[in-house]
Amino acid sequence: MPAEPGTQRPGGRTARVRAAVLRAAGDVLAEQGFAHLDLADVARRAEVGRTTVYRRWGSAAGLVADLLQDMAEQSLPRTRTGSVLGDLRANASLVQRTLADPRQGALFRAVIAAAACDERTARALRRFYDVRIAEWAPCVEQGVARGELPRGTDAAAVVRAVSAPLYYLLLTTGTPPDPAAADLAARAAFAAAAAGAYVTARDARQDG
Repeated sequence: MPAEPGTQRPGGRTARVRAAVLRAAGDVLAEQGFAHLDLADVARRAEVGRTTVYRRWGSAAGLVADLLQDMAEQSLPRTRTGSVLGDLRANASLVQRTLADPRQGALFRAVIAAAACDERTARALRRFYDVRIAEWAPCVEQGVARGELPRGTDAAAVVRAVSAPLYYLLLTTGTPPDPAAADLAARAAFAAAAAGAYVTARDARQDG
């Protein structure tokens, strides 16, 4: 199955062109939103030929898909603190700093808005979060193994529960979450997980 336009990662000049185009695309998204993401404008900002951009990415949605893939790959790896709560706090802090960053916060708002009306962007956004959740899920799984959380806890659901209130705050109030909100989100997710809220129904029946 062919790769999405622009998703190959060859080295040399091609890699430099890709980096410049994705940086320019991110700037446009942060400044003006998805509706104003024009491939010709991105090419001008990146100082590359329009033909190159149209040939490699084909559309604004293709460009966003590659940008999200690059963002997922470049995101910081999970932090290992030795406890589930510590790891979840580190995850919440990373999300909070990202959403509070003027450029990154605006970029995520633009992509989330675009995903609501563009299926290709929605798929790319889901892939982005799948990658990030897979990166952090082991901290929950290790907590289960240490006995900090019940057996059968859905690790991905716990990780989602940490970031969900932070995104909700940003999207419904326009105010980036602060460190206190991040800490509360992590403690709430941990408390719910420790109480068994994220144990799957199948595992709950087996333990019953």
